[in-house]
Order: sequence, then structure tokens, then C-alpha cells
Amino acid sequence: MITLPGMSTDQRNEEFIEPSPDEIVAFTKEHVKGMEGSDENEWWDVAGMLHVLIQTVGRKTGNVHKVALPYWVDKDGHRIVVASFAGADKNPSWFVNLADKKANPQILVRVQRATYWSEAEVLDGDDYTETWAGLTADRAYYNDYQTRCTRRIPLVRLPETNLVATRD
Repeated sequence: MITLPGMSTDQRNEEFIEPSPDEIVAFTKEHVKGMEGSDENEWWDVAGMLHVLIQTVGRKTGNVHKVALPYWVDKDGHRIVVASFAGADKNPSWFVNLADKKANPQILVRVQRATYWSEAEVLDGDDYTETWAGLTADRAYYNDYQTRCTRRIPLVRLPETNLVATRD
């Protein structure tokens, strides 16, 4: 179960202003650099949402890729990330890489003041349905994203499999 100092149990985000896909790509590059260089809240709590930095390996290239993503905490205290890409027709690259278990049996997850390995779980069935309902109750804009595309927007649970390091 995740317990963060000062973390509210209210995860609603009603003031989110949606960026365009081009803005997402540009912002993510700067966001990743900021998160790698600092544990200050300005990088980890953005637009009213806590963020993680995940590292995947390209399934074709073998290159390391990093992406900053907002997360939501499920009823069991696990971080959930959403492969929405603002309702684009294709899944984001980070998700396609993460879903390839040969290239990414585990992914490296950095959170504010800690890093851990995770055996990421792509949600399905009742687990997906229940988690989506809780997530969209707090962040309704994900329902809008879902109406923009024919794919079902994936949800990924990032359980803490093996703690690598903590930072003060």
C-alpha cells in the first residue's frame, strides 16, 4: 500500500487542461529531464497529479526509453498508469514496449525519492472494469479520451516488485 507524506486520499482532478499530442511529446522530454535531476514537488506533482518515471526497453531496437506519466492509486494501494495518449488511435510507444514481456519482463519505475523494479500488469476483465470505474470517477477526462478512439485504453498496474533505492 502506498503511503506518501501529505498525500490526500482524494485523487480527483477536475481542473486538468488537456494538452495536444504534440504538446505531450514536447512536455514529456522536459518532464523526464526534470524528474531525473530533482525530487522537488514541481516535477513529481504536476497538473494536480502525482507522476512516475518509467523506463522500458525498445522491443525492436533494444534502446532504453523513459517516460513521465501521471498515476492513480487503486483500492489496494498500487500505482495505475493509463495508456491513453489523449485518446489517440494507437497505443503509446511506452505501452507497446512495456506489453512485450520478452523485452520488458520488469520495468524500472522511479517515484519521488525511490526507485523500484515492477512486473507491470496490464489489467483485463473485472479488474480492468473496476479500476476504470474508480479512475474515471476521479478523472472523468479519461472517459472523453475513450470516446475518441476504437481501442480500449489500457490500464497498467505498477506493483513494487523489488526496491532498488530510496533517497532522502
